[in-house]
Amino acid sequence: ITRSVLALRQIAQRTISTTSRRHFENKVPEKQKLFQEDNGMPVHLKGGTSDALLYRATMLLTVGGTAYAIYMLAMAAFPKKQN
Repeated sequence: ITRSVLALRQIAQRTISTTSRRHFENKVPEKQKLFQEDNGMPVHLKGGTSDALLYRATMLLTVGGTAYAIYMLAMAAFPKKQN
């Protein structure tokens, strides 16, 4: 085996082993405490402001899309008469 192949293997092994050594702070217990807290809020809003904004945007798009679909259905069901 040539030196370049050995060097390439060594670099690959070093890259793989160093990526697995990265340590991240475990935030799961904090999140569990937040979501299991009995404060009367629905679970989909316990994440804070961003959850509330996403919820409102989703509701707005859902209601708007439903209204538009009903409008288009009515326009298709009752076409304008040709003179």
